[in-house]
Amino acid sequence: MSGHSKWASIKHKKAVVDAKRGKIFTKLNREITVAAKTGGGDIDSNPRLRTAIQTARAANMPADNIERAVKKGTGDLEGVVYEEAVYEGYGPQGVAVLVNCLTDNKNRTSAEIRSIFTKTHGSFAGAGSVAWLFEKKGLIVIPQKGNTEDQIMEIAIAAGAEDLAVAGDKFEVTAPPAEFENVKHALEKVKIAFDSAEITMIPKTQVQVTADSARAVLQLIDALEEHDDVQHVYANCDIPDEVMKEIG
Repeated sequence: MSGHSKWASIKHKKAVVDAKRGKIFTKLNREITVAAKTGGGDIDSNPRLRTAIQTARAANMPADNIERAVKKGTGDLEGVVYEEAVYEGYGPQGVAVLVNCLTDNKNRTSAEIRSIFTKTHGSFAGAGSVAWLFEKKGLIVIPQKGNTEDQIMEIAIAAGAEDLAVAGDKFEVTAPPAEFENVKHALEKVKIAFDSAEITMIPKTQVQVTADSARAVLQLIDALEEHDDVQHVYANCDIPDEVMKEIG
């Protein structure tokens, strides 16, 4: 049982805000298209596509949009060809920032991401500079209400999860990417609802930041997430509780 991850909590809150902005549809559309392109259009044999479609449905993305995105990926419909790109940098107090993008022009996206770091008092870094500070994991966030720690632990660990953490009023289950679908299915089988379930990048260590630096880091992250090519932003900052309450 580990300590709670404030960053995972804030990511969930920010995702709710992004969904309200409508910005999420553009990002989900690209993710579905690329997932279908790389792994095929069958959700039973393509876990990445299955997760992307489940996320899209949870965000109330219209079924027709999902279908078109899949067909663009499989080549049944014409569409823009997107490539995956990862950019790295630092925010205030040396906070590591990892940016995952889907772009049709890597040179343009790289220049624009660099500009965002510079304008928000961060610094753009070379490949590999901060990526080693993160691990790819499956993360499932479950509300505590109606569930017990022992119950979740027993089901998740038996299915292949490696850890359970408490984050405020949530449980956070982490699993190796290869076991993520098994754990998610085991929880669904006993009708345990979750707020989110995704393959994500979790920081190995966290940087404790001051309240002022935390706000500056969040401004950097907001600016990055506003960029159409950016799919996910990860940071290893430990946000002070008072700032969490203010934004939450």
